[in-house]
Amino acid sequence: MDSQNVSYNAGQAKGQAQEKASTMMDKASNAAQSAQDSMQEAGQQMKAKAQGTADAVKNATGMNN
Repeated sequence: MDSQNVSYNAGQAKGQAQEKASTMMDKASNAAQSAQDSMQEAGQQMKAKAQGTADAVKNATGMNN
């Protein structure tokens, strides 16, 4: 193998490693965004349940009139 071939193969390997790293970073970013979305939705659901509970207590105690 001459030095030109070695350099070419090294460049190919570097390019493939960079592409794999980029793909892994994209997957990690997508997973993080998905987790953030899930947490935000869970927070909204908890807020709605708490509001419903507060309204039920107000209705039960006559404070809603």
